[in-house]
Amino acid sequence: MAHSKTFVVEDPKDPALGWTFNLSTWPDGKNFTAGDILVFNYDPYDHNVVKLPESGYNKCKATKNFTSYQSGHDRIPLEKGWNYFICTFDYHCEEGMKIAVYAA
Repeated sequence: MAHSKTFVVEDPKDPALGWTFNLSTWPDGKNFTAGDILVFNYDPYDHNVVKLPESGYNKCKATKNFTSYQSGHDRIPLEKGWNYFICTFDYHCEEGMKIAVYAA
């Protein structure tokens, strides 16, 4: 029986920042499988987490088929294949608050 792993999305130089800007390289060197959990910690007054399709990720826009999280302590299971996450607060995604994670 396989067990899922939990990964905290954070700036490796300053983990206290949690889900923040310029984390596009965060997944580097990590291996994910479907069912693993990503933990996003942030101030819900300043950010959110939106899981969406690649087209929305590339455009930094949640248009359809998205799920929005706003608790500040979100635990999101990965689905098999690519998983895309952005912050939809004004210009946050455009300023680098987004990650793409592949789960085998």
